Amino acid sequence: MARCKIESPKQLKLVNKARELFWKFGMRRVSIEEICREADVSKMTYYKYYPNKTELVKCILDQIVDESVEAYRAFMDSDIPFREKVEKSIQLKLAQTKNLSNEFFTDLHRSENPEIKEYYEKLSRQSVQMISEDYQNAQKNGDIRENIKIEFIIYFLNKILDIAHDPELLNFYRSPNEMIMELTNFFFYGILPREKDEQ
Repeated sequence: MARCKIESPKQLKLVNKARELFWKFGMRRVSIEEICREADVSKMTYYKYYPNKTELVKCILDQIVDESVEAYRAFMDSDIPFREKVEKSIQLKLAQTKNLSNEFFTDLHRSENPEIKEYYEKLSRQSVQMISEDYQNAQKNGDIRENIKIEFIIYFLNKILDIAHDPELLNFYRSPNEMIMELTNFFFYGILPREKDEQ
């Protein structure tokens, strides 16, 4: 996708430093002046690339989405079994949310800036659309039951991610990966035993 085009080392410094500051303090508390000071670039250089802070935030959101899509497509377009693809998608989403600071996440979801809110919602819709198409194709290929709604699967996967963040649940397992595998198995097979020839 590469919507956030980096044209120079100075712009890259700006974006990286802004991302670091946003992660640490959230978007609202970080000023353009602070970003410029920490990145060691002038405000003139900043405004050469971004007319305001909103456009910089949008660039960083593009980066986050592009990195996620690249990682997601790497395993979704591979030949591994569909069940493993779901497991990897859960692992990816958990890693993303772990790397996303509470400050940035809170500011993003409670943003009083309608442009940022609308842009984030647009990116989210595009991601959901891509995932839905992948699951529709999986359903056509027989990897998902025909009589189950794709919307339900997407909804349920998001709920699994909520559950996976529960530290009480994590205490039952030796590692987060073990928990993810169990959640994925539960998602696919429920609690009923499978026939021996399916095991």
